[in-house]
Amino acid sequence: MLQKRQSMSINRNDVSHSFNTQMDSLIPQSKISTLTQGMFVGSVSDNIDQRIDQKIFHAEIVVDSEKVKADEARYRPIPILTDFKDDTEDKSKMKFVIQKNYEQVKKDVRDLVEREIERIKEDPVLCRLLPKGI
Repeated sequence: MLQKRQSMSINRNDVSHSFNTQMDSLIPQSKISTLTQGMFVGSVSDNIDQRIDQKIFHAEIVVDSEKVKADEARYRPIPILTDFKDDTEDKSKMKFVIQKNYEQVKKDVRDLVEREIERIKEDPVLCRLLPKGI
């Protein structure tokens, strides 16, 4: 948002005033960083036929702590699908699992590309998109 600024310089011989406009945040980060949890600020725009008088707002989200605690009590732990933790100081298990996953992803991508090239070759409309020799 354009903000108007005025500055004044005073020295022994003269006083000078300057006025300028510059783009600044409508809501400065310093204001946002001082808000407590649940507070938020914002700005909205309106339409020509639907005017909004209050475009800048500052509000609070009211949280029902008891309801949140009750919801959290019903949470189930996320199941562990892959465990990268090594039982020993040797980190070879984690490296092995990551390398195996990497190689599988590369193979899957290669297979997918090969299948798509074959599908495009067999399609009379799409086959002209392939470079000669493929």
